[in-house]
Amino acid sequence: MVNIEEIKVTHNEDAGRFEAAVDGYLAEADYYRKGNKIVFTHTGVPRPIGGRGVANKLIKTALDYAREENLEVVPLCSFVSVFIRRHPEYRDLVSSDHR
Repeated sequence: MVNIEEIKVTHNEDAGRFEAAVDGYLAEADYYRKGNKIVFTHTGVPRPIGGRGVANKLIKTALDYAREENLEVVPLCSFVSVFIRRHPEYRDLVSSDHR
């Protein structure tokens, strides 16, 4: 079993997603860019690697990227929305028309 600290998240800009490969499975957080906004549309973690915090690591990495790039976040994906509610330090990133 892989320790969550060891999971490497990569930004696949061409595919519009953040990815993490774990035990031969690929988890992803999909997005698209619209001006100065990053719109998160889907977070997917294959069932065999679920429950290990992979999705949390994906979204934390993605939101940290948004902060570094001064992007407003549009959390269309319900997982991203819930993550932001549970981690108030990211609430300031949410686009004002989606608060």
